[in-house]
Amino acid sequence: MSSRSDRNIETRKKKKRRTLARPKQTRVQGNTSGVRARLRKQSLLRAGRGEAAAAQ
Repeated sequence: MSSRSDRNIETRKKKKRRTLARPKQTRVQGNTSGVRARLRKQSLLRAGRGEAAAAQ
């Protein structure tokens, strides 16, 4: 089991401090079938087609 050296710890801290603050993701990213189904359901509900169309 390797332990992280002090130098590596400092490097990780510096890298973390330098990263840009990005906004949180507002929707699921990805192209899997589960994600696509969820996005489709959201879009149908948003379009006002109700639960019946979303269940298909």
